[in-house]
Amino acid sequence: MKTNSGFTLIELILVTVIIGILAGMVVANYSGRIRETQIRAAKGDISTLSTQVDLYALDNNDSYPKTLEDLITGKRRYVRELQPDPWGNPYYYAPPTDILKADYKIYSAGPDGVPGNEDDVTSTSPMP
Repeated sequence: MKTNSGFTLIELILVTVIIGILAGMVVANYSGRIRETQIRAAKGDISTLSTQVDLYALDNNDSYPKTLEDLITGKRRYVRELQPDPWGNPYYYAPPTDILKADYKIYSAGPDGVPGNEDDVTSTSPMP
């Protein structure tokens, strides 16, 4: 009597396909979480930088910094160093246009690294 103790080719292909489908689902779910986490990190950084810009203005008679680099130079350092956003790009800063208003803007260019389009991240931008 002859017994086969191995798997058939169909069984091996079926198992490979099932593993591939499961791996694809995990990768798709994981990549969405990475983007969400990067956006949350950028919003946190922007919030921290906004607080430091406000402190700078309080210490300097309501005079806002001209650039974010002003936060690390001068008598008082408000941040140790300017870190890049989660995508490796610098944060952008637009100083107030009106001396009487704190209408400055701090933002990240987002995943594509190009400022001024729909994927920019500000402290008020919605989650995707």
